[in-house]
Amino acid sequence: MNQPTTRMLTRVKAVYLYIREKGTVSTTELADEFGTTDRTIQRDLNVLAYNGLVNSPIRGRWKITNKKVNIS
Repeated sequence: MNQPTTRMLTRVKAVYLYIREKGTVSTTELADEFGTTDRTIQRDLNVLAYNGLVNSPIRGRWKITNKKVNIS
C-alpha cells in the first residue's frame, strides 16, 4: 500500500474511533480535530458510511451505527 493510502486509512480509523468516543459530531468538528479540510473529512466519512459504520441522521452531524467492527 502506498503512503497516502496508508495515511488515509489510519485517519479514517481514527475518525471512526473519535465519533465512537464522542457520540454525535459535526463535519467541521472532525476537520478541526484532525487538522484537515471539511472536504477531506467528508471523503473519510463517505468511506465509513459506504461500509455501514457511520450515518448522518441530521445533515452535517455524524454518529456510528450498531454494525460490529473489528479494529486491528
